[in-house]
Amino acid sequence: MRRTALGVLAGAILPMASAAQEPPSWADVQSIFQSHCVKCHSGFDAPMGLELGQYQTAMSGSWTGPVILEGDPEGSPLVHRITGQAQPQMPLDGPPFLSEAEIQLIVDWIAGGVKDGEPETDATELLVRSRPEPGDIVLFSDVEPIFLKNCIECHSDNSKMAALPEGLRLDSLEHILAGGDRIVALPGDPAMSELWRRVVGFGTPRMPFDGPPWLSDDDIWLVEEWIRQGAKDNEGHPAPIPAGGRVRLRGILTVPNAIDGATFERTSGTRVDKSPKEGAPAEMRGVVNPDGSVTATRLRRR
Repeated sequence: MRRTALGVLAGAILPMASAAQEPPSWADVQSIFQSHCVKCHSGFDAPMGLELGQYQTAMSGSWTGPVILEGDPEGSPLVHRITGQAQPQMPLDGPPFLSEAEIQLIVDWIAGGVKDGEPETDATELLVRSRPEPGDIVLFSDVEPIFLKNCIECHSDNSKMAALPEGLRLDSLEHILAGGDRIVALPGDPAMSELWRRVVGFGTPRMPFDGPPWLSDDDIWLVEEWIRQGAKDNEGHPAPIPAGGRVRLRGILTVPNAIDGATFERTSGTRVDKSPKEGAPAEMRGVVNPDGSVTATRLRRR
């Protein structure tokens, strides 16, 4: 069996790569955290309270205690996570996970005494963009941390679930727009988007699956506004309409052609089962038209 840089396959972690070499400092490992960790592990809503954007917060650890133990990489929970010795392996949106060289650098830094040292910049500063307010443009970069912190534990290739729920990945813009078994984000129409309906509580089960707590009102508004503005990418380009894509809504039939306010078209080809009544639970399955409207293919009472 091939031995990795950390000896992970052999069940052990190697000491510093070279005792004669100057041990790495925070300035050396900061770029790894910046590239792979800070999008989730920053801010007041960092998972488990673990912030990895600055030396002091990284050394403070999480709600459960330190994750970096000076001089002891084998005992450091951070190392257990990035090597896969503890699950889920980090970063949570892997694979791919950290490279052997990146893991070895972190191990060497811990083994060498977790030297401080000024990085070129604070990792969190590179990600800071003022939170949009009503009237502002909302980009994917504004909502991406919401999905990374709250959704990808289940909705990614690193899912903790036995099977990816409804085939849906929420770890990238491409995957969100592609949807899973169905389209979940219809650009320009939050009410028709299962993604927004689930986080606001119209769709069931409400998400995140381990809630409450649910997303904050501010986060829900931001997801709604991002979809309403066309699900823009980081350059401000709206997403294309997924013409031909399938949607499904389950909720209350508020009027003959709307569920929870999400309007659809009924045609002579719409199959209607069990005489759904206004004010009662119903399910609509439909197809997205080129203009972004939805034509119901089936409507039934639930």
